[in-house]
Amino acid sequence: MPNAQQAPLKIAVAGLGTVGAGVLKLLDTQASLIEQRCGRRIEVVAVSARSKGKDRGVDLSKVQWFDDPVAMAAQSGADLVVELIGGSEGPARDTVATAIETGKHVVTANKALLAVHGTEIAQKAEARGLTVAFEAAVAGGIPIIKGLREGLAGNAVSEIHGILNGTCNYILTEMRTTGRDFADVLADAQALGYAEADPSFDIDGVDAAHKLAILASVAFGTPVDFPSVYVEGIRQVSAIDFDYADQLGFRIKLLGIARRTDAGVEQRVHPCMVPKTAPIASVDGVFNAVVAQADFADRVLFVGRGAGAGPTASAVVADLIDIARGRSTPTFGVPADRLGAAPPSPMETRRGSYYVRLMVVDRPGVIADIAAAMRDQNVSMEQFLQRGRSPGEGVPVVLTTHDTDEAAMQRALATIAASDNVLEPPRMIRIEQF
Repeated sequence: MPNAQQAPLKIAVAGLGTVGAGVLKLLDTQASLIEQRCGRRIEVVAVSARSKGKDRGVDLSKVQWFDDPVAMAAQSGADLVVELIGGSEGPARDTVATAIETGKHVVTANKALLAVHGTEIAQKAEARGLTVAFEAAVAGGIPIIKGLREGLAGNAVSEIHGILNGTCNYILTEMRTTGRDFADVLADAQALGYAEADPSFDIDGVDAAHKLAILASVAFGTPVDFPSVYVEGIRQVSAIDFDYADQLGFRIKLLGIARRTDAGVEQRVHPCMVPKTAPIASVDGVFNAVVAQADFADRVLFVGRGAGAGPTASAVVADLIDIARGRSTPTFGVPADRLGAAPPSPMETRRGSYYVRLMVVDRPGVIADIAAAMRDQNVSMEQFLQRGRSPGEGVPVVLTTHDTDEAAMQRALATIAASDNVLEPPRMIRIEQF
């Protein structure tokens, strides 16, 4: 008689979209390799999706079909439920909750669910001796969760920063290399399938913020705190900003940044100017990258594809293999009941340098007024650029600052924006000296 370790790991898969179909294909293609590495088979016993008749490229004739993923989680006889539905509420949340209530492990790629309910899910699962694994929820095929939670387990991590959304990275890369503006490149990204018909979740920074909240919890051993993430997207980045960035020695990236500071845990997502020499500056297209700063391992860089059927399915199956082997790790690296709460560090306390682009009327005294607004808030200008002259008309001017407080910078910009000589809202991008 086989013992429990040799018996197949029976799994049920909720959601058969691009990733779900990719998981089934990978499990089928690599069945022998997976069994060799696990010492047991991984057997799909049930699936659930909205459309039963759709061809997903795999044979489902011998697998139980459920129209309702929650019923599948309760009734399928699986040892583990793979949740690939998406969304922080509704069927996804109910499926995961039911799986845990009925004694099943969970593997998920759902960053929204974990960002909003991750701590609660971890507490309930760990209380029952169950595993919740989510390598696929952050940065696709990059093993960043295992890298932080296991590879850097002996380190205190002080900072995480990275490119966490491939759609935004593709758009910003194309804007830089082609000189086209945001709207044109976004339309191309949608036509190529890199951006959704409604791209707001990506381009407004929400997707990256979900991932950052999860990374911060794993890196710092704190509860997941998505509401405290400052979020700013890329809609206001213009083609002209890339020209100025190039002159100044920078690249523009949408980054997620999490740091431990004296004031607490800082979490923010927004466009950044980073030096061309920074490793992350050369990560282009749909690729993701994450940098961890650790006390003993120093700086560690992870780069790879952050989305797509293959990379994401690879991450899901890696979690399945861990569970099939009997490996168990606390959900966020620290037992859920020991996650140490830390106060959020307000965005106003961020200290650093800034890039500011203004459209102003070209007349005497305008630049002096801008300098005075900066001076009154103790903001020191480092560089000032103006292209050409057009007396009485609008001209773009760009300035960069020395390090200053975010609150002071915002007060200075509010004063500048109120001037009759400023023709449009100031455009500001934070500079990060990695």
